[in-house]
Amino acid sequence: MRLNDIILDPPVFLAPLAGITDLPFRELVARFGAGLVVSEMIASQDLINAKPGVREKAELGFGVAGTSVQIAGCEAYWMAEAAKMAEANGARIIDINMGCPAKKVTSTSGAGASGSALMREPDLAISLIEAVVEAVDVPVTLKTRLGWDDDMLNAPELVARAEAVGIQMVTIHGRTRCQFYKGAADWGAISKVKEAVDIPVIANGDIVDTVTAKEALRQSGADGVMLGRGVQGRPWLPAVVASEIYGTAMPEIPSADEFIQMVSEHYDAILSFYGTPLGVKVARKHLGWYMDEAGCDKPLRTAVLTAKTPAEVLRLLPDALGAGPERSAA
Repeated sequence: MRLNDIILDPPVFLAPLAGITDLPFRELVARFGAGLVVSEMIASQDLINAKPGVREKAELGFGVAGTSVQIAGCEAYWMAEAAKMAEANGARIIDINMGCPAKKVTSTSGAGASGSALMREPDLAISLIEAVVEAVDVPVTLKTRLGWDDDMLNAPELVARAEAVGIQMVTIHGRTRCQFYKGAADWGAISKVKEAVDIPVIANGDIVDTVTAKEALRQSGADGVMLGRGVQGRPWLPAVVASEIYGTAMPEIPSADEFIQMVSEHYDAILSFYGTPLGVKVARKHLGWYMDEAGCDKPLRTAVLTAKTPAEVLRLLPDALGAGPERSAA
């Protein structure tokens, strides 16, 4: 899959996840072999105004091709300026969020619409997309949903219009906004978007392993898949799925000492990125997922997550992680 001069191979991607897909986690997932990793959603105006903690969400390594910064907003000026800033700071792809279902993002309408609320305001949505495309030289992509609700399944029409103004790839979460994350993702409905456009279409939603990835591809006819929550605690998962579907190199899934080393290095990277006081807090969720993978017992898990210092955490990790992941790799 090619966007301008950027080749996204394999077409198994890491979804943007709020509070999770920061630079240390994206780098770890990319190292195993994901075809693309995407930043947390960033409010465009907050990025420009340097709201504390926001620019860190967009932090990238300069010139890293398999990375994308996702922006959101409701005003063309701020969206364009945020895209320019992300591009200047190393983003090779800009992704526009029109899929977030959170009430704080979608609670307004008309000119204040953002996230998946823009599916109710297609003219505004297209004006935002056009502003971003015109503002940058890097490829611009879109992430959205099937529609606002079951009575407004307008993704095919919206994406066709987005393609006409320069969007180069779209990811469709197989739910409506009003479903939030309830029920099952409708991968078959994504096929209607695929039929409506010529750009690559990526399927997203409830894809947690190779079996679900294959079924999502079969039902949707999509060009690739994007994995989200299933990657928590399993940064090798996109690469495993890619290997089993597309025949790329199978990653070496760490076990025993290698798993402990990987988690320790990820922990150190988090502390280095955020600074120790904040990093200790940010790292806890990742440590929890890793311990889930290792089958850590509750008392030891609690000890790790309530440890007062990084040194204490690192001392406890070998016992907490034991022999490494005990569940299926994919």
